[in-house]
Amino acid sequence: MTTVVPIETAKPAVQASPPRVGVLLINLGTPDTADAPGVRVYLKEFLSDPRVIEDQGLVWKFVLNGIILRRRPHTKALDYRKIWNNEQNESPLKTITRSQSDKLASALSDSGHVVVDWAMRYGNPSIRSGIEALIAKGCERVLAVPLYPQYSASTSATVCDEVFRVLSRLRAQPTLRVTPPYYEDEAYIEALATSIEAHLATLPFKPELIVASFHGMPKAYVDKGDPYQAHCIATTEALRRRLGMGASKLLLTFQSRFGNDEWLQPYTDKTMERLAKEGVRRIAVVTPGFAADCLETLEEIAQENAEIFKHNGGEQFAAIPCLNDSEAGMEVIRTLVLRELQGWI
Repeated sequence: MTTVVPIETAKPAVQASPPRVGVLLINLGTPDTADAPGVRVYLKEFLSDPRVIEDQGLVWKFVLNGIILRRRPHTKALDYRKIWNNEQNESPLKTITRSQSDKLASALSDSGHVVVDWAMRYGNPSIRSGIEALIAKGCERVLAVPLYPQYSASTSATVCDEVFRVLSRLRAQPTLRVTPPYYEDEAYIEALATSIEAHLATLPFKPELIVASFHGMPKAYVDKGDPYQAHCIATTEALRRRLGMGASKLLLTFQSRFGNDEWLQPYTDKTMERLAKEGVRRIAVVTPGFAADCLETLEEIAQENAEIFKHNGGEQFAAIPCLNDSEAGMEVIRTLVLRELQGWI
């Protein structure tokens, strides 16, 4: 039987006036607290993602729950405490991403119907809470901005997976766009080069070479078709051209390997050791794959790899900050967002 609803009793759709556009900046994530329980919750969510660890079989579940989540949270919590923003009781990644969101909102303030927020793929604030907040503010269109210059399935794709998962639960979905990777975007390369040059000018020494260290990935993922390695190479080559440096003066390496499988090489830590033993005494490291400083840059590079370099004969080591919420860094994000918002604002 067909039920007819009289038109005079039908409720009109509730709309904002004018309809708003939401922009959601998204980074990887961080524990909520710098202690073992906080790190355990974060690691469980992160390492249970099949985009990060593709084989989520029984063996991995045993290793994760029976070994990793029993031991690793204690050691990683110590590392987080070395870099923790104690004033705000949060990781630097949260502090910086929030600032990036606030500054982008200010830069787009002339477009009164644009709402900017931020989220983390793992941990808090979640992508779900970010999208729900934008919808609650009347956003009918949402631009998701994964803050990864180079695409990989374990970063960019898993952000899209989660965004789509959130939307799949909604009856009234906002229209969605996702920004593309920007690994050789002119504004990004120029911002990196300008940042490197400005930081080198402040050093009391002249580095003999620069190492561009990117987060690592199992080689098997690239063999299956992930474009991440190609994007990292393209970024490094573009940076070499802009800085006028050859491959022997601007090296590409990969950090943060995990487990026993072969990862993309050359490894950053092994490169630090080798260079120092070969007689290199002054070095600088830049991390172009990170839009904001985090554990991997502030602790792994600036502390662990600095120690490896000096322990093997190196003398002077400089970790160049990420673009973060600097003027140059914000110009990259603003340019990327405005380009993808064309036709919406």
